[in-house]
Amino acid sequence: MAKADKINFSTPSGFPEFLPSEKRLELSLLDTIRRVFESYGFTPIETPAVERLEVLQAKGNQGDNIIYGIDPILPPNRQAEKEKAGETGSEARALKFDQTVPLAAYIARHLNELTFPFARYQMDVVFRGERAKDGRFRQFRQCDIDVVARRELSLLYDAQMPAIITEIFEAVNIGDFLICINNRKILTGFFQSLGIAETKIKTCVGIIDNLEKIGEFKVKQELEKEGISREQTQKIIDFIKIDGNIDEVLDKLKHLAQNLPDAEQFSLGVSELETVIIGVRNLGVSENRFCIDLAIARGLDYYTGTVYETTLLGHEALGSICSGGRYEELVGTFLGEKMPGVGISIGLTRLISRLLKAGILNTLSATPAQVMVVNMQEDLMPIYLQVSQQLRKAGINVVTSFDKKGLGKQFQLADKQGIQFCVIIGSEEAAAQKSSLKDLKSGEQVEVELANLTEEVKRRLQ
Repeated sequence: MAKADKINFSTPSGFPEFLPSEKRLELSLLDTIRRVFESYGFTPIETPAVERLEVLQAKGNQGDNIIYGIDPILPPNRQAEKEKAGETGSEARALKFDQTVPLAAYIARHLNELTFPFARYQMDVVFRGERAKDGRFRQFRQCDIDVVARRELSLLYDAQMPAIITEIFEAVNIGDFLICINNRKILTGFFQSLGIAETKIKTCVGIIDNLEKIGEFKVKQELEKEGISREQTQKIIDFIKIDGNIDEVLDKLKHLAQNLPDAEQFSLGVSELETVIIGVRNLGVSENRFCIDLAIARGLDYYTGTVYETTLLGHEALGSICSGGRYEELVGTFLGEKMPGVGISIGLTRLISRLLKAGILNTLSATPAQVMVVNMQEDLMPIYLQVSQQLRKAGINVVTSFDKKGLGKQFQLADKQGIQFCVIIGSEEAAAQKSSLKDLKSGEQVEVELANLTEEVKRRLQ
């Protein structure tokens, strides 16, 4: 191939590609997350990577997300079919940018086949056309759970979310983390009590949500650009800075509710937040794992009640590692009925990237194999195959060396892949129905009867 014809085979920017050690870490985390999700009764589903564009954009679902459209690309010899293959109007399709909007469409499609409240988990790949940078991807895996009901959904489902987050991150052992909880009715109710126009409240909530990113001074500037007076702006800043332990913050909010004008929405938010906090405590979540943060709003417009953001203490620059909240109208968009839901999402690809770089997580070995049966003599291959199968049937992961190489090189190959044990059987061992078992970590080598090999390997692996 001429140099001018050389193909650029590098991955497109923002589309990650894992080495085996990284992929094994992802699968291990997925197993942990799946186990916790299922322990709370969540059931798995998978929705197509591609949805109709009108679904993804319905009633502002798209938000600020950049969607990747799907267009057919025909080979040169089939250009005559271009018009037939083209899709326009309502048939336009695109890659899903999250899993909540596709969930709404999924429920609409299968309404009569599902049982409500419907609790599902998804661990699919999603696509967003955002600027690719460190820790931010255009293709990434999300691990989502949502509970959706018809007409009414108990706030105890909201309370379960922090319990689930806690179990996952404690099992993964990533260090201390804090789940920040708020209720958007509190924020919107406070804005209403200040006399801020209804048309500006969503924008103001979005500005507050950026407090951590842009800082207090910039928040004040942005609020004033929206026509919020300096007095109102200062009251908003003072409000979101209310702090103290959970009970102190709740007491301050209740006191405010008694003194604010037009406080109906505000009071409802405080009541809902208190119900959720009581539920979180009853579920046994440690008090040092969660708090009330009145600046948490979540940027997506469809959140209407409880909202969550989780940060890793000491590594706050990583941003939220798990977030979500309650919504009332999103699912019903396609059915014309009220279908409240609550959910959380872990952007797993982003999380792995950030935690590996910070040294909080480490990759696993490149192979799941725990044992290598080395190749000493080609004529003994039948024995090597039988021993390998014997170990596998006992639940031990085994790689059999089929290539005849020097023993030292086979040890090096095993060690490079993170395989700890090598089984060595030469002609003398085979005749005596014995083997040598070498521990590559310690350097120890012991003689083991073939009949006892499985139990000895299992003992040492434990």
